[in-house]
Amino acid sequence: MAIQHLNSAPSAPAASRPYPMAHPGYGKRTAPDQQPRRADDFMLLPLRERSIAGFIDHLPEGAAMDVKGLAKQLPLYGQQAVASALKALSVAGYLRRVRCLVGGEGGQVRWVFRTFWSRTARDNEWWAALVGAEREQTTTAAVPVPVAVRPVAPAVPQQRRQERTQEPASEQQAQDSAPPAPQGPSPAYAALAQLGRTDARLALSAADCTVLEPLAAEWLARGVDADYLKQALAAGLPPQVDSPVGFVRRRLTSKLPPQVPAAPEPPASGTPVRRAMMECTECGAPGRPGALTDGLCRTCRRSGREADPAPEVLPAERDVRTYVAGLRDLLKAP
Repeated sequence: MAIQHLNSAPSAPAASRPYPMAHPGYGKRTAPDQQPRRADDFMLLPLRERSIAGFIDHLPEGAAMDVKGLAKQLPLYGQQAVASALKALSVAGYLRRVRCLVGGEGGQVRWVFRTFWSRTARDNEWWAALVGAEREQTTTAAVPVPVAVRPVAPAVPQQRRQERTQEPASEQQAQDSAPPAPQGPSPAYAALAQLGRTDARLALSAADCTVLEPLAAEWLARGVDADYLKQALAAGLPPQVDSPVGFVRRRLTSKLPPQVPAAPEPPASGTPVRRAMMECTECGAPGRPGALTDGLCRTCRRSGREADPAPEVLPAERDVRTYVAGLRDLLKAP
């Protein structure tokens, strides 16, 4: 009979299955300024919440934090139990749900949903400050600033240096005495000067254009072009214009276009835009941190209070005579 030799060496432990990770930008985010991990971190919580809190605390950064994914990794609890535990952990100050608007690549933005986790319980004011810091946070790539380097001139003997400094003096004086180059008329002045060619009834002199130039420049400063200005001044003219300069001045003042607010410029490529708002841990409704006390909206807080059963009144706390009289009535009933 063959003797079977058994290997007494212990078998290698089975490799743990990696936890599913969320998409880039989503999932778990560890809150800052936490205390070191200890064995009694969650001892004040009930058994279910303590078990789920310890599991979440050991999850890696960016791990999936949805209820369905957590329930798959926790065989002792279903989705409803996990959802109730997350709500309790939010009320206890261990987590908050936050949605962030992230963009900048190619001018596209998207909402990402994150669960900020802190093994140290925090109050509502601390979480509100964290969400405010996340809202204002911007990550911009550091762009090196070019520094202009001035070339160093070679050394020149003292005598030759004096000769060179004396020679261009006459040239510098000639440049200073030369008259400045004449500048062309401004766009506002040019538009007023062309009104006479658009309609002879609005022919203005050079002095008239100089007087009306500031009013026309205000039109151009509000975003209109020269063609729009000329059309607005020459539209619907009366049969006869006695004073072109007075007529144009009145129209420049009474038909001044409104100030159009500047459109917001799109973010530059490579500069992500971050906006953050807290959302209810139970139903996901977004809101300000001040409106989501304990990470819950008003509706979920109210439903949680209504779901709590009323404490049962024990017979010892009732009126003994009333209780006995009720029992006698029940015995007398046929």
